[in-house]
Order: sequence, then C-alpha cells, then structure tokens
Amino acid sequence: MNEPFISINELSKRLDIPAYTLRYWEKQFPTAIKPTTGAGGRRYYRPETIAALEAIKTLLYDRGMTIAGVKKLIKDGKLADLDIKPVVASGKKNENPAHKSAGIKKAIDLLELAKAELV
Repeated sequence: MNEPFISINELSKRLDIPAYTLRYWEKQFPTAIKPTTGAGGRRYYRPETIAALEAIKTLLYDRGMTIAGVKKLIKDGKLADLDIKPVVASGKKNENPAHKSAGIKKAIDLLELAKAELV
C-alpha cells in the first residue's frame, strides 16, 4: 500500500467487510482502531490501524474468537505480538491456512494462558 491513508470505503472493499462493521469495531476496540477524520467527519485509516483491523478480522472471522477475547488481547497488549498474516484479497479469501499457522498458534497459546489465569 503506497498511500498513507485510505478511506473507509476503500478499506471496506479491501477487507471485504461492510463499512458499518468497521465503524462498529471502532467502538468495540477504541484503543486499537483510531481513524483520522477529515472533512465532513470522513474516516481515514493509517497503515498501523489497517494492520490492527486485519488482525482483528482474522481473529474474529477465521479463528472464531469472540469480541471479548480480542478485547482481552488488546488490553494485555498482545495483539501486535501475534504476527498474524491477514486474509487480504481482491474479493477472494485465501483458503490456504499455512500462512497463518505461526501467528494463530501464538494466539491459541495466549488464549490458553488467559483461560488458565481465569480458573
């Protein structure tokens, strides 16, 4: 991505997620998702915010985590440590899970640790 900012519509197409979902996630994960607002309140996303959204999408959609689980990872500062390779597409989802295995294993390990702490 060469642009420093992209609009919510462009990001919606890139991630194959409706814009209203991105706005909802913005409310659910305010520390991880902080778009810049431009004229008329339009949202523009920086590369680091886009990376966080890609990781959140992967955790929620591909790994089946709950919003509460992702919030815990963010609160514990572990979202950036996961090194998740997101599914970014031209409308097609990558069905090859091998590119995600290391990051997903790390996420599962972190979830197991969190689960053990709760017991």
